[in-house]
Amino acid sequence: MNIYESICGVMSEIGAIGKDKKNQQQGFMYRGIDDVMNVLQPLFVKHKVFIVPEVLEHIREDRTSKSGNSLIYSICKIKYTFYAEDGTNVTAVVVGEGMDSGDKATNKAMAIAMKYACFQAFCIPTEEMVDPDKETHELTKPKQSPPPKQTPPPAPPPQSADVITEAQAKRLFAIAKGNADKVKEVIGKYGYESTKTIKKADYEKIAKEVEA
Repeated sequence: MNIYESICGVMSEIGAIGKDKKNQQQGFMYRGIDDVMNVLQPLFVKHKVFIVPEVLEHIREDRTSKSGNSLIYSICKIKYTFYAEDGTNVTAVVVGEGMDSGDKATNKAMAIAMKYACFQAFCIPTEEMVDPDKETHELTKPKQSPPPKQTPPPAPPPQSADVITEAQAKRLFAIAKGNADKVKEVIGKYGYESTKTIKKADYEKIAKEVEA
């Protein structure tokens, strides 16, 4: 007999442990540590299994209830080692939480840890087991920030009536076959630094000279 056979033997005889106890404050049903131990203890004796706990971490905090009373909140990380008669063993590490107004916070945390270590190690069935796949949760879409307001580009300054159009300016470059230096050289003779400022009166003379 080894620990694996012993655990399988215990599992083969465990019946469902229902939620027969009721939490008087919040109204939910639960299975107490006594319910679990009353079922498991005779099976442990029969299949020669025993459990040794080891507290790995222990945290205590002082808290205050809604009514203003002082409470002690205890969190215990505990390793449970399940031994068989031949010394073979397996371990389970669980976390238990407990709260009490006196000196029972750690006791409650250890009892909770013990209960769930047994539930999970021995896959104890329950009468009200809820499959996680049975529940679905619809999530709301995350709120997105509105796009930043874009400032429209400034409107170009109004063009004077006696200045050539953009199309006429482009024609100069077309005549020069894309030679911008040539266009700049010619309009410079007439005192212009840019084609945007060429007056209509000088346009034909400049165009002929660029073409020449």
